[in-house]
Amino acid sequence: MKTRFNTYDIVCVIAELQHLVGMRVNNIYDIDSKTYLIRLQRSEEKQVLLIGSGDRFHKTSFEWPKNIAPSGFSMKMRKHLKNKRLESITQLGTDRIVNFQFGSGEAAYHIILELFDKGNLLLTDFEHTILYVLRPHTEGDKFRFATKEKYPHNRARESGVISKEKLSEILASAKVGDQLKKVLVSNLEYGPAIIEHVLLKRNFPNSTKIGKNLNQNEDIDRILEALNEAEDIFQNIKPEQIKGYIIQKKEERPTSDANSTTVFYSNQEFHPMLFQQHLEMTHKEYPTFNEAIDEFFSSLESQKLELKAVQQEKDAMKKLENVRKDHDQRLVALEQIQTVDKQKAELITRNQELVDKAILAVQTLLANQISWEDITDMVKEASLKGDPVACCIKQLKLEINHISLQLTDPYAESNESDVENNDNLPSMIIDLDLALSAFANARKYYDQKRSAAKKQQKTIESQSKALKSAEKKTKQTLKEMQTITNINKARKTYWFEKFFWFISSENYLVIGGRDQQQNELIVKRYMKPTDAYVHADIHGASSIVIKNPTGNPIPPKTLNEAGTMAICYSVAWEAKVVTNAYWVWGEQVSKTAPTGEYLSTGSFMIRGKKNFLPQSHLILGLGFLFRLEDSSVDRHKDERKILTANEEDAAILAEIDMGKDDVEVEILDESDEDELAAQSENADNKEVENADNNEESTDSDEENNKFPDTQIKIQHFSGTKNIITESSEIANEENNEDHVFYLGDNKPVVIKSNQKNRSRGNSESSVKQQKNNEKAEIKNDLKQQQVKRGQKGKLKKIKEKYKDQDEEERKLRMDILQSSGTGKEKDTKKGKKKKDGSSEKGSKKPPVKTIKNFTPKEISEDNIDDEDLTIQTDIDMIDALTGIPVSEDELLFAVPVVAPYNTLSNYKFKVKLTPGTAKRGKAAKTAVAMFLKERAIIQREKDLLKAVRDEQVARNIPGKVKLSAPKLQNLKK
Repeated sequence: MKTRFNTYDIVCVIAELQHLVGMRVNNIYDIDSKTYLIRLQRSEEKQVLLIGSGDRFHKTSFEWPKNIAPSGFSMKMRKHLKNKRLESITQLGTDRIVNFQFGSGEAAYHIILELFDKGNLLLTDFEHTILYVLRPHTEGDKFRFATKEKYPHNRARESGVISKEKLSEILASAKVGDQLKKVLVSNLEYGPAIIEHVLLKRNFPNSTKIGKNLNQNEDIDRILEALNEAEDIFQNIKPEQIKGYIIQKKEERPTSDANSTTVFYSNQEFHPMLFQQHLEMTHKEYPTFNEAIDEFFSSLESQKLELKAVQQEKDAMKKLENVRKDHDQRLVALEQIQTVDKQKAELITRNQELVDKAILAVQTLLANQISWEDITDMVKEASLKGDPVACCIKQLKLEINHISLQLTDPYAESNESDVENNDNLPSMIIDLDLALSAFANARKYYDQKRSAAKKQQKTIESQSKALKSAEKKTKQTLKEMQTITNINKARKTYWFEKFFWFISSENYLVIGGRDQQQNELIVKRYMKPTDAYVHADIHGASSIVIKNPTGNPIPPKTLNEAGTMAICYSVAWEAKVVTNAYWVWGEQVSKTAPTGEYLSTGSFMIRGKKNFLPQSHLILGLGFLFRLEDSSVDRHKDERKILTANEEDAAILAEIDMGKDDVEVEILDESDEDELAAQSENADNKEVENADNNEESTDSDEENNKFPDTQIKIQHFSGTKNIITESSEIANEENNEDHVFYLGDNKPVVIKSNQKNRSRGNSESSVKQQKNNEKAEIKNDLKQQQVKRGQKGKLKKIKEKYKDQDEEERKLRMDILQSSGTGKEKDTKKGKKKKDGSSEKGSKKPPVKTIKNFTPKEISEDNIDDEDLTIQTDIDMIDALTGIPVSEDELLFAVPVVAPYNTLSNYKFKVKLTPGTAKRGKAAKTAVAMFLKERAIIQREKDLLKAVRDEQVARNIPGKVKLSAPKLQNLKK
């Protein structure tokens, strides 16, 4: 299969791509480490140029899956090439090297693409000094490809019209027996396809070999004519006349009906013209060569899946054919055994006297205690003297108490009628048991013949059943392969699957880094200020991020699950040590140390207070999520939802604020309601006094309010399990204030904080607190205004870039880009007005402080990055994944997931993982095998589970594990 460009392909594609010259670079993406997309634009016209190191470059209209994070090369190209104009696309000499120039003069940059050997991609400046190289290496002592080195343009080969003398030298230097086409391809730049084309037109087939069926003196002129035609093809390229052709191969694909096949056409080669050697082959024609290349490479992966399926289907059919052959060979072998045993028995019977004498002679020698070597010598001497008994003994097998006699039919010559009727027996060497007589040996062979006849009869009887069973298995295999191929084609790889990940019980996406680089990537690229950052209280653990697109407070259960994940994906798993985890908001995570030093990769500074989570056991679960078809999504809409206070009982309430302590829950009778109101008023008055007397305590209280240390304690519940309803006023209060809930029988419950100082006060304390807040903000602003080391040059560039921007335009841009600074100023002003207004009116009700709550701002779709939209879309797509499929669902594919075990409690397929000794690959196979034997599993689920590769299942298992599940021991047995 052809997978890279030759020289003629390069010339044709460059001619076709000349219309891209003059377009500007909009953005650059990478598909993988060797393939890059350059998005070009000119007014309303948009094009995408694909560049693959070592294999190809062409215009594409196919939607290629981009890498989640741009590579270093992509970032470097974006920095230098963005908004630059594509000035030229040229080939260096006649070599497979292409030069893309962006910009002109001293602002010019070059992308140099090498399409030979292992390939390479280089970014150079206008003097061809290498700024970035994809594959640094050296070529001998001449050329060194590394940054700050000059790219050597003189290495590209130059060739012109070949002369007769040069052709003679090429043919003379070749070895006798070398293929003519191979010799010319290695010495000329035309490529194998064109050389084969022009040679076939001059009646030189591929089998033409130098010194054998080629006469150099007579044929050199015809070869020279052929090469001149190849040169004309190169020189007379016209872009409007270039068409594209894909050469295909017909593949017969077995179907579930063993007697029929279907035809499958696999793409083999792509060419800019239909060559002589391809005229009789199946091919597809395209209007342009670019379209043919784009189609060829875009369908390459699906073609590989199809070819793999075809091969496995052929193997299944081969097994069926082997079963049939095996049965036929077994029947033939049993038939031959019966014939041979019958002949041996008859020969022994006809030579009964001779056989008995031979057995008696050997038995006599053994009885006289003569050694086996002497017996052998004595038999040889007797046979030389012409003893008829010794002459028929061919071998002594005394170790097994046997002898071998060569017996012939004594009646064959005398009985002419038997000869005519073909009843005479051939001469045969027969093994005889020394412990048996001649007739007993004959009977033994007759018994063997009867046993073979019975086996033959049983084989014939079971043959039909065995073949039917083999055919049934083959049909099932073919059906499964077609199903799995379709599943793999439909399978979508989500962006978060490259990380550790799971979906929490309350439908939050939780992701974690596999290594330091991924930790850095997650925090820098994917973590927003509204997200939660979770980390185990141990060095070297994975950085866990809870995606929180709504900006609402993250429920405790999800935080607990993320904490379990953080602990399990750390050294605590191997050490089997239980530890704590903590969480903070995304805005508290920084890359800069207090000294201003930039931290190493994967290391972060946490500012502010850490919210510690309770200790979690090292228990994970392995399960499967199924991708639902859109019509089945509504059926599972509320499968993973946040349980509100209305829906939780008293036991669940005990876990509401798991990071907080010093809280009591009391159940009040109706007679105590008035007392509750009086207590709350007294508490208000005390807080006003505290605010007046101690200004610093207010600041410390406010810090505690953000991250209060509280503990929930349930004293008792009256009656049966009661539903708890939170009052709307209390819902917005601080968590360290007294909270009142009402049970189902209208009995109020109060949650009291044991802290001495309270934040709740009258309007006077509120105003004082606001002043303190303003002082703190001024201090923070002064700190931020101090220019850190290394930022002077950056500020200068920013000032130069935005010098013409007025205040109105700045505000508009900042609103579009979701500027956190502008939003905070507006929120602060609104908060002041609201608080001032409430104090002026003299409202008896004290102002309510709300916990920090992030709300997403409006985003302009025109200015948001494409990849951010993809991330948001994929987060929404988690609703289409379910762990509890029902028979009515239409399932597309299965996704393996490793998560805290309580997250998977409702999943249909799950197994518990704890630290153990089993390797994760074996554990994954065992788990899938157990799922496939589930009684409740349906055929579609079986097909989807079989389509998942073993490495995908085992990828997120943290290390050596122990599996725990019902009936697991039965499966192992």
